Amino acid sequence: MDYTEIQILLLVIISFQFIIDLVSGLLNYSSFDKPLPNNVENIFSENEYSKSQKYKKVNFKFNLVSSVYSFSILFTVLYFGLLGSLDSYIRNVTFENEISLSLIFFASVFIISDTLKIPFQLYRVFVIEEQFGFNNTTLKTFIFDKLKSYFISLLLIVILATPLLLFIIFFPSSFWIYFWILISIFLIFINMFYTTLIVPIFNKLEVLGDGDLKKKLDNFSAKVKFPITNIFVINGSKRSKKANAFFSGFGRNKKVVLYDTLIKNHTADELVAVLAHEIGHYKLNHVKTNMVISIITTGFMLFILSNFIFNSDISYALGGNVSFRHLEIFAFFIIYSPISSIISVLMNIKSRKNEYEADEYAVKNFKKGPMEDALRKLSKDNLTNMTPHPVYEFLNYSHPSISKRLKAIDSIN
Repeated sequence: MDYTEIQILLLVIISFQFIIDLVSGLLNYSSFDKPLPNNVENIFSENEYSKSQKYKKVNFKFNLVSSVYSFSILFTVLYFGLLGSLDSYIRNVTFENEISLSLIFFASVFIISDTLKIPFQLYRVFVIEEQFGFNNTTLKTFIFDKLKSYFISLLLIVILATPLLLFIIFFPSSFWIYFWILISIFLIFINMFYTTLIVPIFNKLEVLGDGDLKKKLDNFSAKVKFPITNIFVINGSKRSKKANAFFSGFGRNKKVVLYDTLIKNHTADELVAVLAHEIGHYKLNHVKTNMVISIITTGFMLFILSNFIFNSDISYALGGNVSFRHLEIFAFFIIYSPISSIISVLMNIKSRKNEYEADEYAVKNFKKGPMEDALRKLSKDNLTNMTPHPVYEFLNYSHPSISKRLKAIDSIN
């Protein structure tokens, strides 16, 4: 396959993925006005459901415009070989060092790509989310978040890309094995210390104070033999009125984090049910199996990369004048994206199964009513789509739709 055929392949792949996303999105849009399932029809009042419908439709139209915009830019970049032009420009203004050239290239692509998306990010936060009463983000917070995310992303590029490029140079036939070991250690480390190291950069974390809620959460944790040193509250309301909770870590680094908006809008029993659900994920080994799967699929991807790289035609297909690893790596991720999409769909299937299992754990170890009430409130407060199209749900949902979850919970004895 010569470089022109590779270029055509890249354009076909991104076009095919765009069409798949477009068709599934249109199918989902067609389901917005379907009658509500019986078990969720009382969640919203008439006015609230009208607001929910409008929110979904506004977001669909916004996502449609932004996806067309992103696709058009990527298609133009690939068709005219602009990545090769960027590579040539960097070569002309920097010193000839393979590692530094690649790092600057990856950093430049990231910054340019994100900068082009900033108008859409601003519109989503300060127009759409503001219009529907969700936004609490100030312009100052948005700017500082952006600067912090740039710093972290560029730091990660240096931390991860540098050893990858060094391994490629010194161990061209087996670099993927060494990098696989390194990235596996990194993934485990991030999972263990994400709440400690990353979250505080953006949000304030506080230990849940003494009171009825903490007492009930501690009592439940003790009952199911799941000791948690600290349960944290995150100031999610700094940016949005939407609520959430998450679990991270292993062993002694286990941490449960509740959004302050979640605590504000839910009863103590509902929050215990949420905690029980999160504990269920850990007790049922969902966290560990997901980590193992992530490590295995990463190894598979790197193995494919090792058989793909060192092809000068790939660099030429992106407009490069010489063969260079960063161009080949960029092209690889586009060509690998259909496989990545299939893996993502399979992981969504597993994730939805895990959610049913965690719900069942919460019900059997606590109570059914508070779990159902918590899900209903979350759906109402976040204006969740109650009638997703089956195709869209299958491809994109990591959690089952609320109607299906409530139906499954109702069937638990």
